[in-house]
Amino acid sequence: MKLTGVWLPIITPFVNDGIDFESYKNLLEYYIPKGISGIMPLGTTGESPTISEEEFEQIVEKTMEYVNGRVPVYVGLGGNNTQKLVKQVKTLEKYKVDGILSVSPYYSRPDQRGIYEHFLRLSEATDLNIIVYNIPYRTGRNIENSTIYRLAELKNIVGIKDSCGDIKQSTELLLNPPKDFSILTGEDALFYTTLLLGGHGGILASSHIRTEDFVQVYKCIQNNDHKSALEIWKQLHKFVPMLFEEPNPGPIKYILHKNKLIKSSEVRLPLMDISDNLKSKLDKV
Repeated sequence: MKLTGVWLPIITPFVNDGIDFESYKNLLEYYIPKGISGIMPLGTTGESPTISEEEFEQIVEKTMEYVNGRVPVYVGLGGNNTQKLVKQVKTLEKYKVDGILSVSPYYSRPDQRGIYEHFLRLSEATDLNIIVYNIPYRTGRNIENSTIYRLAELKNIVGIKDSCGDIKQSTELLLNPPKDFSILTGEDALFYTTLLLGGHGGILASSHIRTEDFVQVYKCIQNNDHKSALEIWKQLHKFVPMLFEEPNPGPIKYILHKNKLIKSSEVRLPLMDISDNLKSKLDKV
């Protein structure tokens, strides 16, 4: 089955530098009924680089407990140490998650051969579904479409979160998709465009806000009601760029805290609280 619709890469709420599991549970109870297709904890939006190994397992365990099978759960699990990642995915299997979202190796900047071999070893090490995450402006290396086609042939690599930043590359992939392979955009501002070009959905940090509208855009396009989808998208597109004017997830956490969905807008260093200027802009919207 293809992965479709709006997937939420959920934030990790903090209070006094600890994980606020009460707020985390409240968030899951708030978002699951809104029509999202699945939850993705421990991605970049979940501030995964600042999460300890002990906290990682706690979050996975609590997520599976709180979600209780209502929607699929794909856990962010990536890195640039292939051997370490293979061991970590084995640990993750015991929590009965549906799959992982795994970013291309960062900083090391491997060539296409190295990227393929990295994901091949990961695929061979687990039966969990794998979504490949291509985000070269964070990793330093693009996954070329030729490599994506090869990866799509592996038994459990089921899709891609496409944040390649190159509309030409994305369009070519969307118009010539691998068989039985889900193309989900990670570029929030391209959600509508991706759907019109045949994409299957999005993994969208901005869907923390006005979640039902993102879901409705997807539903309208599936029903060939493109005009209604466009009218909703025009409203969403006005505020989506503001959520990324300063490092994610700071702006989102500010809004969630303002709306009393989390106890604190706290982020962990090296991220900082958003500026007063951006707070003012978000308040007006």
